[in-house]
Amino acid sequence: MVDESGGHVGAVAEGIQPEYVDAGGSPRRRTISSPYVHRLQRRHFLLFDILPFLGTAAALALLAVRPIGGTEIALLLAMWLVTIMGITVGYHRLFTHRSFTATPALGKFLTVCGSMAGQGGLVSWVALHRRHHECSDRDGDPHSPNLAGGGLTGRLRGLAHSHLLWMRRHEYPNVVHYAPDLIADRGLTAVARRYHTWVLLGLALPTLVGGLVSLSWYGALTGLLWGGLVRMFVLEHIIWSINSFLHSFGTRPFHSRENSRNGGVFALLTFGESWHNNHHAFPESPSFGLRWYRLDPGIWCIRLFSALGLASDLKTPSPRRIALKSVRHAPASPAAVVSTGNGAS
Repeated sequence: MVDESGGHVGAVAEGIQPEYVDAGGSPRRRTISSPYVHRLQRRHFLLFDILPFLGTAAALALLAVRPIGGTEIALLLAMWLVTIMGITVGYHRLFTHRSFTATPALGKFLTVCGSMAGQGGLVSWVALHRRHHECSDRDGDPHSPNLAGGGLTGRLRGLAHSHLLWMRRHEYPNVVHYAPDLIADRGLTAVARRYHTWVLLGLALPTLVGGLVSLSWYGALTGLLWGGLVRMFVLEHIIWSINSFLHSFGTRPFHSRENSRNGGVFALLTFGESWHNNHHAFPESPSFGLRWYRLDPGIWCIRLFSALGLASDLKTPSPRRIALKSVRHAPASPAAVVSTGNGAS
């Protein structure tokens, strides 16, 4: 799979990379580490990871003053739905793995929805996730829980790192290396670079709706808290749990080179992301459940977009390729997998 800029996005995402070189012929640095980058990372951590926690604490404290109402619950659910769709359908399945093709309008819409989640700008998020797939559970993986040593102490340290602490400071993946296709799309980057604007929009909308419905400043405040900060807190921990717990606990129906696991009981809550071993085995698939009876709201959205003419070219792996990677069969040779005609991306 070759992206529009001529880079091998599929190879990057799966970790089988061509040798990228800069204009002078020297290999590009795959990661960047500097005091300036680390300051930006700490600022983002405080604003978009710690602040939602404080907002959630404030929302819970206010329950002693007035119970939560239908408006706050509706805002929480509606904003959660919009932003988790932006992350899993947009940031993850569309832009990171190119598992389907979207119209420019849909791509920009999903970029805005994903940005409102406050989990990082599109290009950075994609670069980090492609780096994760390249180095998953090995040196270079930005958020593996399995590299902190053995025993209970090592396991707990690894879980804490992969769930939250890695975001304070980490090597930043070179976006020219990991996301050349996104950088080449000027229309998309024009939307993506307004990341902070979209985060503020995601906070302003529930504030405005809460105030208008209740015709009070208190309603605006609870709208901000429940539809904004609590929603960000809940969604963040849903996504982070996939990084941490689903690389430690769960089922492994497919052969994969890392320690990814499935947690099907959380499929609805995670919008299908908890079929994590399935995803690592078939990163190019827009369906993480792989079977119709496995709950996966992400693929439901993609199929709806396809029916509306907004999405196409869904790269679903063939039944034969799925069978070859099943743990019920002997591990497939690289030649056997390639012969199916479905390369990983």
